[in-house]
Amino acid sequence: MTSLEAINQSLFLSLNADALSPTWELILAKIAAEDFIYAIPLCLACFWLWGTSEQRNLALKACIIAVVALGVNQLLAVLWPHPRPFIIGLGHTYIPHVPDSSFPSDHATVFAAVGLTLVFANWRSLVGWGTLWAGVGVAWARVFLGVHFPLDMVGAFAVAVLAWLVVSPIWRLLGTRITAFATQLYGRVLAHPIALGWIRP
Repeated sequence: MTSLEAINQSLFLSLNADALSPTWELILAKIAAEDFIYAIPLCLACFWLWGTSEQRNLALKACIIAVVALGVNQLLAVLWPHPRPFIIGLGHTYIPHVPDSSFPSDHATVFAAVGLTLVFANWRSLVGWGTLWAGVGVAWARVFLGVHFPLDMVGAFAVAVLAWLVVSPIWRLLGTRITAFATQLYGRVLAHPIALGWIRP
């Protein structure tokens, strides 16, 4: 075992829940680990359906950065598969999960990708930083409940930063045109609710 892996496992065991963990903490962790992720598409949908053109551009950029980051995660899982704690019999597991590669965490990657995009765009700092801090909560919860290692979360943040660095210069050149095309398509597909005033044109 490498020294880095030893540190990773040691940190995991220090954060992982056990038989003495209070019920309220397990319930809170399960909500964060499994349900917080739904706030991301809800937030971006609100940006698109009722937001300004700036918010729509930002929502689309955040989506693309998250997708690119998740694609990198899939590549890493193929090139360097890393077992989850429960696969090697380490610690305690409190939520079900498929026995796939743990590194990096997809949940943490999505929060980091969207949160960083919002923060770097300087859009309503409370929303951006709130997204990042929610991601920290999700990262803690998924380690606490035994389905990820701490370094899976560090890797997720690094991948999100990489995706932002790759997509941002491209978006500066093409983002306005991509958003305009997406807006036209949206206007055709959802013409009826737009006409009724339920959502913005």
